[in-house]
Amino acid sequence: METRNTDNELKRFDCFRGCSVETDADSGDTVCTYRQGCCKLEVYDWMKGIPQEQYKDLFEVRFKNTRKGIYRNTSGQSIKTGDLVIVEAASGHDLGIVTLEGPIVLRQMKAKGIENADELKRIYRKAKAYDIEKWQEAISREQETMIESRQIAKDLGLEMKIGDVEFQGDGTKAIFYYIADGRVDFRELIKVFAEQFRIRIEMKQIGARQEAGLIGGLGVCGRELCCANYITSFQSISTAAARAQDLSLNPQKLAGQCGKLKCCLNYEVAAYMEAQSHLPAVREPLEFEDGQAFLVKTDILRERLYFSYDKNSLAELYVLTPEEVREVQKMNRNGERPESLKAESEQQMPEFVSAVGDDSITRFDELKRKRRKKRSGKQRKPQGGDAS
Repeated sequence: METRNTDNELKRFDCFRGCSVETDADSGDTVCTYRQGCCKLEVYDWMKGIPQEQYKDLFEVRFKNTRKGIYRNTSGQSIKTGDLVIVEAASGHDLGIVTLEGPIVLRQMKAKGIENADELKRIYRKAKAYDIEKWQEAISREQETMIESRQIAKDLGLEMKIGDVEFQGDGTKAIFYYIADGRVDFRELIKVFAEQFRIRIEMKQIGARQEAGLIGGLGVCGRELCCANYITSFQSISTAAARAQDLSLNPQKLAGQCGKLKCCLNYEVAAYMEAQSHLPAVREPLEFEDGQAFLVKTDILRERLYFSYDKNSLAELYVLTPEEVREVQKMNRNGERPESLKAESEQQMPEFVSAVGDDSITRFDELKRKRRKKRSGKQRKPQGGDAS
């Protein structure tokens, strides 16, 4: 929650829910305004403005940055994107923001596996000023409740961590998102929570990646964490993704801030797998008349294979294309040996070798000294001309 002063009024930006909250100067009511693009659950409506009568009562309603759902408008009121609405909940009612309307909602239903629209929960009505004030009072309790709940869990000796708390719109229920490595018996914890906070309790387990998305931060790339920016469904990541991209299996470099493998390891796996399918399988060294050539490095995307007569050295490397390697392998299977790898390919160092140390640190100083000499020579010429 961020705050700033605008026209001598306090305006709060709730980026967890994608809205801004301020007090109306005339009526004194709390006004909540939908801020499009302020939430990672934001969906671009590329079908905006396309009217279709069969989808006029279907809306996507978003709550906190962790959940949203599809609802049916049974209120009879005219509802549009950006409206705050009171919706049906398992117990009581909840308050959310309408973020999508029209035929794009059907696309969202298919993505969520919802087939029957009649089973959707209902939108009761638009939220009134009283509902918004009550909703904001409940939201203001979330941070304090999370801190107290963490202390209670610690006092009970439970191996878990409360990552976030989300209050229902009517303030009668709260969802506690927790992280735990194994199963946790929190029956006693729920009793203490209900007695301490006087609300209904729902416990929901999340993973380390989801926790990192709630907390946010910057990655080693310098950009906002993907889990905090746009990722909502987390796929399993294994070291096979790193091997496919020929990355060093260094846990410190492959792990993200959540302690798990980085989500970005999956981004380019398909491209590397496609490129690898064009490369020959080199399980044995290539046989030449002057010795065996060992595969020491592969540039997967450029489709270049680097061979050396010494498998423990990168000093003398010879590059071959996949076609040339297949031709040599075919000759070896037929009992033939090419004359020499040196005749087949020129010695070449791979372009992806780090250039650190290849150039002298003082190379710029040498250029400066040369320039000074040229200047001094130019200055002496006019002096000689004047003397003559």
